[in-house]
Amino acid sequence: MKKFIISIDQGTTSSRAILFDLKGKPIFTSQTEFTQYFPKDGWVEHDPEEIWKTTLKVFKEVIKKSKKLKGKVLTIGITNQRETTILWDKKTGKPVYNAIVWQDRRSSEYCKKLIKQKKETIIYNKTGLRIDAYFSATKIKWIIDNVPKARDLIKKKRLLFGTVDSFLLWKLTKGVDHATDATNASRTMLFNISTNKWDDQILKIFKIPKEILPVVKDCAADFGYTDPSITGASYPITGMVGDQQSATIGQCCFEPGSVKSTYGTGAFVLLNTGSKKVYSKNRLLTTIGYRINGKTTYALEGTIFIAGAGVQWLRDKMKFIKKASDTEKIAKSLSSNKGIYLVPAFTGLGAPYWNVNARGILTGLTRDTGPKEITRATVESVAYQTYDLFEAMKNDGLKPKLIKVDGGMVLNNWFSQFLSDTINTKVLRPKVNETTALGAAFMAGLQIGVYKSLKDIAKNWQADKSFKPRIKNSERKILIDGWSKAIKKTLS
Repeated sequence: MKKFIISIDQGTTSSRAILFDLKGKPIFTSQTEFTQYFPKDGWVEHDPEEIWKTTLKVFKEVIKKSKKLKGKVLTIGITNQRETTILWDKKTGKPVYNAIVWQDRRSSEYCKKLIKQKKETIIYNKTGLRIDAYFSATKIKWIIDNVPKARDLIKKKRLLFGTVDSFLLWKLTKGVDHATDATNASRTMLFNISTNKWDDQILKIFKIPKEILPVVKDCAADFGYTDPSITGASYPITGMVGDQQSATIGQCCFEPGSVKSTYGTGAFVLLNTGSKKVYSKNRLLTTIGYRINGKTTYALEGTIFIAGAGVQWLRDKMKFIKKASDTEKIAKSLSSNKGIYLVPAFTGLGAPYWNVNARGILTGLTRDTGPKEITRATVESVAYQTYDLFEAMKNDGLKPKLIKVDGGMVLNNWFSQFLSDTINTKVLRPKVNETTALGAAFMAGLQIGVYKSLKDIAKNWQADKSFKPRIKNSERKILIDGWSKAIKKTLS
């Protein structure tokens, strides 16, 4: 009988479930997009019930496929969009408000207030994170302060908080398990990454009651069982990990110094720093890479808010392309960028700038500029933003020799080559591009003994294509100088 692991990959724009064989090969994928809500400038929301419905739909389709293949599902792993915040009623399971998405900037003013109150050092030292609207803490506070139902439920001891993984676990187990893993907890700005516990002092700063928070477990752990009334049979859930850390695991970046970059809605560079917490002098984040058997591996992270979301903007708002893959043909058709730069600060700028007020600009326009040039500039901007992160790492004394990439954008060969040219580093793309889902599957398999160790997991990783820098240093300098000028204009 064939044996499978299911990975639920709940992302920012879609919910997916993937059926993996035990060698980490994707056998079948089901995916459904869901609605993005933008109620005000800088606000981004999802309907938690829609997240749940789409997740359950894709999960059931994958279960159906496993039965057709006469296979047995051994376990489930969950990976998710991090920082996105949901508060719900313990008794009814109903959310008190929409999910506030990681991209949402509504709590920016409150963040400025905290910085004025000199809370930055204490929060950074304990959590490894900058005070920013990106993380869950200020989103939880906003809901408690602005939604009367939330305050009412706190009094009744019925309010629960979770990042998306927690919410899905709670739903799948029919309210039996309220838990998360160390990677998701480390992105809330409430979790002490040294003690591996929710931090009482920080909870006091935000006035967030501890009892609403989930139990924090390792990435490979026993999280509970799905309820048969929901999933048809009872399946163990034994892996849980935030999407970027999950991609790091899926890319088998288990050695200190190894680095991966994922190009999804946003883009995220994670560099494994082993058992050592590296505090960046260049505004990168210190985070938990993974926690296994109670042992924490740390990472340095650079965050780009807009990567694939820029391509989505080209498709849905500008109507320049019909599908994301059109960008490769368009970029290839131009011999140069013609001096056009787009800084996609649609929701502010992430690392290393951390500027919430920055807004997107397009510079270098002439009468000759059209949709093709703007399309290419959008794709190029993702490589330039990665360059900024690599420079920050370099200034922190870390220089990766190669970078493993994944996510929808890297299927574009032109982009992968341009990335290698821009950062002047070898780029490796894996055979299995679904590394985010794969990481959660690996963790779930590790917990039940399918894999004996991380070394055992690493045997499954295979390269698909490598890209080496091709352009001259002088050419690179011209490109980077143009980008630096565009960034200066954005920040001014």
